[in-house]
Amino acid sequence: MNEKNQAQEGQLNRTLKSRHLTMIAIGGSIGTGLFLATGYTVNRGGPGGTILAYLIIAVMVYFLIMSLGEMATWLPVSGSFQTYSSKFVSPAFGFAVGWNYWFNWAVVIGIEIVAASIVMKFWFPNVSAFVWSGLFCLIIFSINVMSAKAYGEIEYWFAGIKVITVIAFLIVGVGMMLGLAGNEGAIGFTNFIHSEGGLFPHGMMAVLSASITAAFCFLGTELVGIAAGEGENPEKTIPKAIKTVFIRIVIFYIGATFIVAALIPWQQGSVDVSPFTIVFDKAGIPYAASIMNFVVLTSTLSCANSGLYASSRMVYAMAKEGKAPKIFAKTSRGVPVYALLLTGCMGLLSLLSKFMGASQVYLLLVSASGLATLFSWLGIAVSHYKFRQWFLAEGHSISELKFKAALYPFGPFFAAGLCILIIISQFFDSTTRLTAWTGVPLFMIVWLYGKYKQSKGELTVPNIEELRLQSKDVENDDIKDYDIKNDDIEEAVI
Repeated sequence: MNEKNQAQEGQLNRTLKSRHLTMIAIGGSIGTGLFLATGYTVNRGGPGGTILAYLIIAVMVYFLIMSLGEMATWLPVSGSFQTYSSKFVSPAFGFAVGWNYWFNWAVVIGIEIVAASIVMKFWFPNVSAFVWSGLFCLIIFSINVMSAKAYGEIEYWFAGIKVITVIAFLIVGVGMMLGLAGNEGAIGFTNFIHSEGGLFPHGMMAVLSASITAAFCFLGTELVGIAAGEGENPEKTIPKAIKTVFIRIVIFYIGATFIVAALIPWQQGSVDVSPFTIVFDKAGIPYAASIMNFVVLTSTLSCANSGLYASSRMVYAMAKEGKAPKIFAKTSRGVPVYALLLTGCMGLLSLLSKFMGASQVYLLLVSASGLATLFSWLGIAVSHYKFRQWFLAEGHSISELKFKAALYPFGPFFAAGLCILIIISQFFDSTTRLTAWTGVPLFMIVWLYGKYKQSKGELTVPNIEELRLQSKDVENDDIKDYDIKNDDIEEAVI
């Protein structure tokens, strides 16, 4: 089936390569959460608490991405864990998970664009932030409306800038710890050994509180599952992307967080100044502020780019399954334009947050996004457990799975339990209590509304055979001008 026929039948084009899927996940999860929120995490959790919080979330993400990889390889659809939740748990639960994920990314789009417009004031202080906001909205929308391949290619280079910056940060940080960079001599483990208040100055409860920020930072790792619906040869590209994404993200996040905790006293951590800027400045790197402002700019645009892609595909998939108005299932040249418009409008509404301003609102939004992320991840864990049960009950054999999640069923049980524990802990922390008391009931209300729609027959269980046939309609064999040798060369660059 060619691209024209796919578009006519409301299908997406399968044009994303393995390197695109890998960088989409990396790019979506390395953003202002790492470049700004890490400072707050260090302040909140202390040097030891920060490392522990990120390690906890990293282990949880490992099991989640394995679970998602198993399901996405067998059933590569853009609805991803929303579709899996609907089929293997219940349509109502999938309804709540899908809209929760869409809202999460729709808000993130606006926040990232506001951040980008604020960064531009560094170079153009007299130009209104609204001008930059409007311009960046137009750019991000134009990128996404062109094609999935255009989005993947641009995100590939956006993410590349962030990866290079983090690698440079790790090298400079290690150099400062050893006394090979900066003017402070060998800092070593001073901030760990002689930390005021110890490694956990605010106690272990603060570690769980810091975990919500860490969850926000890891938001985006699940994008590889969303992009599976438009990936070439899913049985090959998805497992490859899954295996490479996790180890790279752990190196970047755990490594970068360790450097921040080692070089910046926890009392100085905040979201007002990027810890990356502080470290580069201490190292004596010329124009550190300008360099980091450029990186943060590309980072925010990258996250907004990924957010618009992910949330629009989620609305598209829900519309295909009757969980959203049918108009959002329509495509033009294989792109869900109406879903993009809806999500773009929601992103514009969140630009109003700039009037509330300051770091307190940013942290409130981070905790709200982190909470929504945990609900999405909970959906992945529960869906995977139920998927295996369904798979065997249907007479299938585990050997049929092209990609198998490690340590099943421990993985999904561990991830689900940890998600629930962290969500509950937010009610006992003064900085996150407000988002917990609003976010948790809101998710439950949407879930109950989904149950009501399900009882009326408006939500039904997705038909697996139809979904698998749709995914086969856009298999790699139908994509023109696919050069495996060139693709392998491109993948080797990453």
